[in-house]
Amino acid sequence: MTTSATHCPHSFEFQAATRLVVGSGSLARVGDLARGLGGTRVLLVSDPGLVATGFPARAEELLASAGLACHLFQEFGENPSTAHVAAGLEAAQECRPDLIVALGGGSSMDCAKGINFVYSFGGSMHDYHGRERVGRERGPMLPSIAVPTTAGTGSETQSFALISDAETGAKMACGDPRAAFRVAILDVELTLTQPDRVTALTGIDAVSHAVESFVSRAATPASRLFAREAWRLLATNLPRVFANGRDVEARSAVQLGAAWAGVAIENAMLGGAHAMANPLTQLHGIPHGQAVGLVLPHVVRFNAPQCEDDYADLCRDLPTMAAIPGSVRLADWLQYLLRQAGMSASLADLGLADADTAALAAIATQQWTGSFNPRPFSATDFETLYEASR
Repeated sequence: MTTSATHCPHSFEFQAATRLVVGSGSLARVGDLARGLGGTRVLLVSDPGLVATGFPARAEELLASAGLACHLFQEFGENPSTAHVAAGLEAAQECRPDLIVALGGGSSMDCAKGINFVYSFGGSMHDYHGRERVGRERGPMLPSIAVPTTAGTGSETQSFALISDAETGAKMACGDPRAAFRVAILDVELTLTQPDRVTALTGIDAVSHAVESFVSRAATPASRLFAREAWRLLATNLPRVFANGRDVEARSAVQLGAAWAGVAIENAMLGGAHAMANPLTQLHGIPHGQAVGLVLPHVVRFNAPQCEDDYADLCRDLPTMAAIPGSVRLADWLQYLLRQAGMSASLADLGLADADTAALAAIATQQWTGSFNPRPFSATDFETLYEASR
C-alpha cells in the first residue's frame, strides 16, 4: 500500500510577504517602486559579475531618475560569507540607506538580507543564525526590493539569508519575517544573459525546492499549492530552457516557478537533499545546484515508503507516464534532467569517488533542513545515500 507524507489540513499558518511585479521590462518600475516604499537613499547590492551586463548601471539610472541617491556595493562573491556581510555593513554605514535593492542571483539577495540584519539590529551574522533571533520589540528592518537575474534560489520570496561562516565555510540559515523583500521584480529579460552553467545550476536548485517542499513534514495545504504549481512550471519548461536558452516563454515560466517554490519554502522548509548538499559545498566546494541535484534522486528513493502517492502526483507532469512506482519514475527523470543540464550525476564524476562519506554524513545530521524530511534520517542513512551517490 502506498502512502503520502503527513499533512494537517485543519490547523496551519500561511504568509506571503512579498509583492510580485512580473513582466518583461518590469525593471523600469524599480524607481517608482522604491519611492513607493519611502526610499530616498538606496544601497544597491549587486554581483560584480553582472557589471558587464549593464544591469546594475541601468538600475542606478532608474533610481536616480526617480530622485533617489544610490550607492553600489559589489564586494562579495558566490556563497556570500560573514566577511562579505561585514564589508556590506561598512558600506551601509557610509551611505546611510533607508532602502536596500538586491539585483542579481541568490548571492546578491542573500548578501542584501545579511546586510539588512546587521545594519538594522547590530552585531554580526552569527547572532542571527536560526529563525527569529531578534524580538519584535526591536522594530522593522529596512524595506527592500529584489530584482533576481537568475531563476532558482527563490530567495526573492522567502525571509531566509544563507550566509557562510568565513572561517569554517559552514552555511548559516538566518531567517526572520522582517527580512523578506517587500517587492520582487521578475523581469525575464534579466535572465537572458545567464551563462548556460548558471541556468543549469539555478534551475536544478529550483526543482529541488519544489520537490522537497511538496513533501516536507511542515507542509500545509497552502504551501503544497505553491510547491505543486512551481513543480508544474519547472518540470514542463526547464527542459525547454536547457534545449534553447532564448526561449523567453519557457524562461518566464521557470522564473515564476522558482518564485513560487520560494513561497513554498518560506512556509514548509525543505528536506534531506539540502541537508546532504550543504556538506558537499562546505567540504569540497561543490556548487549548491550541482550538489543538491546529484543527491536528490537518492533522497526521493529513500522517501518512497512515506511519499509514493505524492511522487506519483508529481509524475503527472512528466513527458510520459511509465508503469512503475512514482518514486522510481521521479528519481529516474531527475537524473535525466541532471544529464540534460550537462551536470555530473555522481561523486565520481566530480572527482570525489574517495570522499569521506562518514565526515559528510556527520555534518548532514546537523543540518536543520534535514529535520523536515518526511522520513527521518540517521547518520547511517546519510552515509548510505552518499555511498549510493558515488
